[in-house]
Amino acid sequence: MTELPILIAGGGIGGLATACALARKGLRSVVVEQAQAFGEIGAGIQIGPNAFHCFDRLGVGDAAREKAVYIDALRLMDARTAEEITRIPLDQPFRDFYGNPYAVVHRADLHGVLLEECRRSDLVELRTEHRVAGYAQDGAAVTLHLSGRDPLKGALLVAAEGLRSPIRAQMLGDGEPRISGHTTYRSVIPTGQMPEDLRWNAATLWAGPKCHIVHYPLKGGKVYNLVVTYHRDVQEAISGRPVPREEVAQGFEHIHPVARQIIEHGDNWKLWVLCDRDPVSTWVDGRVVLLGDAAHPMLQYFAQGACMAMEDAVALAQCLDGAADRDGALARYQAMRTLRTARVQMNSRLIGEYIYHPADAQAAVRNHVMQGMSPQDWYRQLQWLYGSDGLEGQACCRQVDLSIFAEKKQGPGAPQGRMRDEFRF
Repeated sequence: MTELPILIAGGGIGGLATACALARKGLRSVVVEQAQAFGEIGAGIQIGPNAFHCFDRLGVGDAAREKAVYIDALRLMDARTAEEITRIPLDQPFRDFYGNPYAVVHRADLHGVLLEECRRSDLVELRTEHRVAGYAQDGAAVTLHLSGRDPLKGALLVAAEGLRSPIRAQMLGDGEPRISGHTTYRSVIPTGQMPEDLRWNAATLWAGPKCHIVHYPLKGGKVYNLVVTYHRDVQEAISGRPVPREEVAQGFEHIHPVARQIIEHGDNWKLWVLCDRDPVSTWVDGRVVLLGDAAHPMLQYFAQGACMAMEDAVALAQCLDGAADRDGALARYQAMRTLRTARVQMNSRLIGEYIYHPADAQAAVRNHVMQGMSPQDWYRQLQWLYGSDGLEGQACCRQVDLSIFAEKKQGPGAPQGRMRDEFRF
């Protein structure tokens, strides 16, 4: 692998993170992107402590921290009553527990940090207007076929071209993504346009029957990111279509006016229909390997899509570092990542159903359970996710503190408590 570069298809967060991670190990790469320029669409994303663990391994820790907005809490609100269900403080005890903070950032800002790091490296070559058409391989190299261009030859090929990866299609032949039917509308507005009584320095989720609303500050508090989602059972995959405010508001008549005003103050709304895929255990075909959304596309409800892609990048680079056995290195990467990412994919669906969107008695159970959880309960519940950078393999998926799921013993010297059901992630 010293003569030919590693080819990376896709210049999004996953692809650029992979190039950064490989360069840190002294490995040369060529990143090909189909667009005319490297850039990111979308708006805000949430980045858990596990993402910050990765930033340092990617060599962008300081730059990423400068772009991040450090919110005070994660807040879950009942969208019908406007009452708070639960709050997870993101203060020093949270940071001490996980070793890093929780923050939000504009997707373009994070992409720009990774892009600049790639441009500074002599080991990363960036190419635009390269559309992937397929691949071929032999025992010595892999060839990336491109539409209207000469093919490229590399030591390995990393597929990081997203949900509809043509490389995944050739490798697995598993057809179109699963269309969830959940319709998401996104807007970014100046802080002065945000209702004054909702300018909270928090990632706030208003959960309602078949719908939810999310808002949090970006760019140093200068703007607010708004996300509105409704089960419209749309069966067409749509990405970034402009829509009027009236369409966004449809179906929210049952939501409390305090939450509904978020829609009224939003502007320039754009529509996405959420898609994902079932988890798979095969990510490798010879010298070709999947990464990020090409490997494990997931719904937005765990706020982990970008985090998982960066973890993939760090893991792949670690497995390839000094590896004379290419097959063994890729097999280790696959074994290290498939179980953890499958857990996040599956839980993203479950969180949408049982936390974001339940109604009636199911919503009452959610409220009852989550109102009884302390910050320390949440810390333990999420230790397997936020306390790891994904390099431990299957072990990181076994970290569950069962004590919070069972009745605590009573009696002298025993902690007092009561039995309660818990949401298991």
